[in-house]
Amino acid sequence: MEITGSTVDDIVASIRGLIDAGALAPGDSLPPMRGLADSLGVNRNTASAAYKALVQAGLAETRGRAGTVIVDPYAAHEEEGFARDTVLRDVGDGNPDPALLPRPELVRLTPAEPRLYGEPTIDPDLAEWATSWIATDQPRPFRLTVAAGAVDAIERLLAQTLTPGDQLAVEDPCFLTSISTIRQNGYRPVPVAMDADGMLPESLRAALDAGVRAVICTPRAHNPTGASLTPERAAALRDVLADYPQVLVIEDDHFSLLARAPYASIIGEGQLRWALVRSMSKALGPDMRIALVASDTETAERLAARISGGITWVSHLIQRLTVALLTDPDTQALIRRASDHYASRNAAFAERLRAVGLASDSRDGLNVWVDVRGDSSAVLVQLMRRGWIARDGASFGLQGEGEHFLRLTVHRLDGDELTRLAADLAAATAAAPQPQAVTHAPATP
Repeated sequence: MEITGSTVDDIVASIRGLIDAGALAPGDSLPPMRGLADSLGVNRNTASAAYKALVQAGLAETRGRAGTVIVDPYAAHEEEGFARDTVLRDVGDGNPDPALLPRPELVRLTPAEPRLYGEPTIDPDLAEWATSWIATDQPRPFRLTVAAGAVDAIERLLAQTLTPGDQLAVEDPCFLTSISTIRQNGYRPVPVAMDADGMLPESLRAALDAGVRAVICTPRAHNPTGASLTPERAAALRDVLADYPQVLVIEDDHFSLLARAPYASIIGEGQLRWALVRSMSKALGPDMRIALVASDTETAERLAARISGGITWVSHLIQRLTVALLTDPDTQALIRRASDHYASRNAAFAERLRAVGLASDSRDGLNVWVDVRGDSSAVLVQLMRRGWIARDGASFGLQGEGEHFLRLTVHRLDGDELTRLAADLAAATAAAPQPQAVTHAPATP
């Protein structure tokens, strides 16, 4: 393999040619920038710019000390959803229960004039409802933006602050879509360790000291673990962030309409750039592509520029339908029933897990995070032999976190099915090969 060129464009073209010829494959490391610059006789800034261009094109990614690595821009990333073409019982889909989602076609909309280019992007009735709702939890002054779902909102928020190669602090393990967003945009994830109370303050401080420019935190019903911030933990995290007021802090409160845990924020008074994102998808259905974003004025203005009245605003018809559902008494009752159902069904499964010697610290959300005390992939194979398919916890990890866990979506199972799943999971755990203990030969005198 020989990279050639004296300009950024030439170096990029050379590397792309090596990729096309198969001389460079996904997983291969490029030479260190200093070494490449010396070998080509170019300025190190030229080599750096070439690598940055490859990252922006989705052909490479930076991995800290591992350097710059070739990736497949078309590689499929794991996503939420049903397992296709399987006869196994799927307890890994991460979906809400369709029986507990409202029927939008049953809600009557009042007549309204058609919306045209250049008009305000937020429906006034939705803005009034959302502002009142969010203000009860977030006392800081904010501006409201409507995005096409939480993923859309977070991608746009990151795009206004980060460039490919920038560092981003995220929980480890973290949501599958967050992993996909990071990889597709060329950001460098800095994992933040967590426990049942959320992010660990000392781990967040280490990420901030490393130079992250943004932080994504799930304040409650964390996916996949089900963790929720306690007021004490949130206060400790605010204290850490107080030393970094310029960092963009994004709270992904995706389960807000259904959450059992109270909202505890890591956004302090001195945080200059912040955003609270609340999605409607878990309570109103994944097809309701709506997320409400409350943020500081500067962040809101940058976000509004990306969701203008002539480009990518969210349909006013969907916005009107959303506020009609949220203010409908029958829908409100259904949301309360769904919240009770998810919490009670997950708690019932946790009891059955304890009865068979397993454990889960999940407190809130659609899923249960189970410690299988061994190789999760091996346990998953054994569980599949017993008729179930779940999510391997390793899929959610950034640094090996999750490799001893499975994530299960159990809220559609009845009592007998919960009992059988717990028993089968215990049997699968016992049958899976245990990791080999590492032994060290005694040192030679």
